Amino acid sequence: MDAGDGRTVLVTGATGYVGSRLVPALVEAGHRVVAASRDTASTDDYPWADDVETRAFDVTDDDLVARAVRDVDTVVYLVHSMESEDFVRQDREAAQRVAAACADAGVGQVVYLSGLVPHGDLSDHLRSRLEVEEVFLDGPVPAVVLRASMVIGAGSTSYELLRRLSERIPLVTPVPRWMRSSIQPVAVEDVVHVIVRALGSPGTNRHYDVGGSEVLSYPELLAAYAEVAGLRRRRLLVPGVPQRLVGWACARISGLPVTEVSSLTESLRHDMVCREDAVRRDLLEDGYRFTGVAEALRRSRDGNGAPGTSVRGDVQSAAATDPA
Repeated sequence: MDAGDGRTVLVTGATGYVGSRLVPALVEAGHRVVAASRDTASTDDYPWADDVETRAFDVTDDDLVARAVRDVDTVVYLVHSMESEDFVRQDREAAQRVAAACADAGVGQVVYLSGLVPHGDLSDHLRSRLEVEEVFLDGPVPAVVLRASMVIGAGSTSYELLRRLSERIPLVTPVPRWMRSSIQPVAVEDVVHVIVRALGSPGTNRHYDVGGSEVLSYPELLAAYAEVAGLRRRRLLVPGVPQRLVGWACARISGLPVTEVSSLTESLRHDMVCREDAVRRDLLEDGYRFTGVAEALRRSRDGNGAPGTSVRGDVQSAAATDPA
């Protein structure tokens, strides 16, 4: 990945799903990487541990945030806390704290991984991401916001929800009628690539929509996974199913956290597609091709024997350190 001259890059959420895959890509691109984590000892579990500096980081602690952002060129912000019912306020205050610390420390750029923002009334999950990006875009430090669509990759919550529902519901998969909206999934490989390319980019204080090259309905995505996995599944559209019930049921079937799953399923009532394509013009190299949905699903299932957090591995693959 060509990302220009080497920079000192602080990755917040370095031990999270995207962060743990971004770090080796940044190292490979020639950057000096500072991995920020609440528990610095946990970074020892990652293949890239010996290639980075680690710093303690807690978005609720002013002193730790201030120390973490010192002497870095770019802060890549990957913090999303959907674990509590008050995550909207927590995420906003965390972003404000980090934005202020970056300004005080003379950080040159913030890159924030957000999510697509559809038209209409937003779920708490989508509204929170929009509020956070507004904090950074309105702040004094130049910012690039990457609004990613649904991320496909083993270990990501969206992919694991898709996989587990497909594999654990036999024969017929019920799909609420309100989930026939369109989505534009993007492989985690492409998300990581775009983040690396955003470092030092001239297109600052703006957001970019980031999605793959295919637009599908959610039932079509379920069908694509079933085909890749060799599953015989039929989709049955079901009317009149409340969103709250769908979120609860999906969480119980998948074994994933109820708050997080409910937020994700609620967003599926919107068309989650890109409204503009400037990321290809401003950030990506000529001829760059996004990974197809079928290929992303296949590689996420099969892997190549090495963890997705390793330079030797396929970034689409799972890793033992992925969030439970």
